[in-house]
Amino acid sequence: MKSILIAVVCASSLMAASPEVGNYMQQLQTEASEPFDAARGEALFTAEQIGKKGTKIACTSCHGSDLTQKGKNVNTGKIIDALSPGANPARLTSLKEVKKWLRRNFKDVYNREGTAQEKGDVLTYIMQYR
Repeated sequence: MKSILIAVVCASSLMAASPEVGNYMQQLQTEASEPFDAARGEALFTAEQIGKKGTKIACTSCHGSDLTQKGKNVNTGKIIDALSPGANPARLTSLKEVKKWLRRNFKDVYNREGTAQEKGDVLTYIMQYR
C-alpha cells in the first residue's frame, strides 16, 4: 500500500517536470525515508538559517514568498525568473539546472548539500505551487 501511495504522490508532482526531472524525483524517492511532502518542502523553503555568509537567509530571501513572481538575488541584485512551473514553464525542464541549483542553494542557505528527502520535499512544494 505504501508503494502505491508513493507512486501516486510522485506521479501527481511530476506533471510539472520534464521526464528527466521526473526520473530524478523517482531516484530521490528511493533514497528518501518517507513519501515527499509539499508542506515539509514549504517549511524548508521558508525557514531562516544562518547561511554561508554568516547572515540570516532563506530560499524566500531571493525567490520571494510568491513563487509565481520574479525574485531578486539578495547578494548580486540579479533578477530571478518565477520559480513556479505554472508561471514559468521553463522551470524544472533541465535536470542539469535542477541539480545545480538545488546543490548551490542548499549550500548557500543550509551550509550543506540537501538530503534526498529534503530535495524531494522542496521540489514537490515548488511543483505544486500555483
